[in-house]
Amino acid sequence: MSEYLIYFNQQWVGDHTEEWFRGRGPLVMAVVDEMKAAGVYVFAGGLEEEDGPVYSADPTSGSVMITDGPYVETKEFLGGFAVVDVADDEAAKMWAGKIAEACGWPHEVRRFKPQPRTQ
Repeated sequence: MSEYLIYFNQQWVGDHTEEWFRGRGPLVMAVVDEMKAAGVYVFAGGLEEEDGPVYSADPTSGSVMITDGPYVETKEFLGGFAVVDVADDEAAKMWAGKIAEACGWPHEVRRFKPQPRTQ
């Protein structure tokens, strides 16, 4: 089994009405419940877009500087994600498709590097 990150950038969501978003919630929760029932669910969640705290940790000056705000120059930022533990790429892609369809916007899939063995 391998762990995969299924995620979307907030900018991929698009403009929709509040009613449209409320209608997606039950669809997404049904996929999460399906993941749990299948035993592949590790974690899932959406990130706060505007109201939540955002911090940056930058070690490049020789000591770690913690500052408020995402100061990395980028036009995209992570909107939400799920982590699944599945047998292979095909299974990860299948779950990504289910999540993307339920949400109504694109998602990407990345496999985590294997954890180092500890003795």
